[in-house]
Amino acid sequence: MSNVKLIIEERAADIGNFMVGRLLPFREKRTVGPFVFIDHMGPTYLSDYENFDVAPHPHIGLSTLTYLFKGRIMHRDSLGTEMVIEPGAVNWMTAGKGIVHSERTPQFLRGFEKMLHGLQIWVALPKELEEMEPNFTHIEEKDIPHWEQDGLSFKLIAGEAFGRKSAVPVYSPLYLIEIKSTTPQKIKMGDHLFGESALYILEGSIKSDDVVFDSKQILIAKDTKLCEFEIGENTSVYIFGGEPFPEERFIYWNFVSSDKDKIEKAKTDWENQKFPKVPGETEFVPLPPPPKF
Repeated sequence: MSNVKLIIEERAADIGNFMVGRLLPFREKRTVGPFVFIDHMGPTYLSDYENFDVAPHPHIGLSTLTYLFKGRIMHRDSLGTEMVIEPGAVNWMTAGKGIVHSERTPQFLRGFEKMLHGLQIWVALPKELEEMEPNFTHIEEKDIPHWEQDGLSFKLIAGEAFGRKSAVPVYSPLYLIEIKSTTPQKIKMGDHLFGESALYILEGSIKSDDVVFDSKQILIAKDTKLCEFEIGENTSVYIFGGEPFPEERFIYWNFVSSDKDKIEKAKTDWENQKFPKVPGETEFVPLPPPPKF
């Protein structure tokens, strides 16, 4: 395991009636490049009377990336956006100085059996952009760079790598890469990566230095440039990372900032309901107690 600095096991977390696998942050590794938070949702099968409902909640200081493998989610936010995200597409929401959004099963799927499976990711903003105006971008699956190489299937979900650039409008140097195999293959890709790097095994397994790692694990690299491994048969992995920020990032609930005072202000503003509203939504989620990692 010469290039594996840290192994993180997926941990269960509860968001209302829905269980997710929490990957970041982890007490021994809070961030990887600008990535500060990753949840693996599902796969979960919902009956005809069950729905995915995350009530309106606030964010500051980050961009959220939602990427689904199966199912659909209706996104609504305080900008007035209404967008159904489908498998393979990307919802990229930048909170900046503050945004509120809800995530729900679309109306046309309520009353039917359904499945939900995907990743939800938070990317911290550079310090000078933490107070930027919020915005939202939806990128269709066809606009995500994808290609076949040496018997492998690649997607560049966000950022830049392999001489390609994703349409997701990121604000700092980063990458989020999907690799899928049908047969075992050796992969050497350190020359295409930079900054800090991690590999998440969604399905299947990989081998590094004669050690086999199975699904639901994140491997943090000691040296990005030494990133090479053997990917197993029918395996899906996600490699993410980029240039880390010089300042520490603090996280409380849905708030991310390089300044603790900004988080305290956001907490007060949310409690006093000073954040913008999501049109058509009336629920209010109170502040939770401080998290324990």
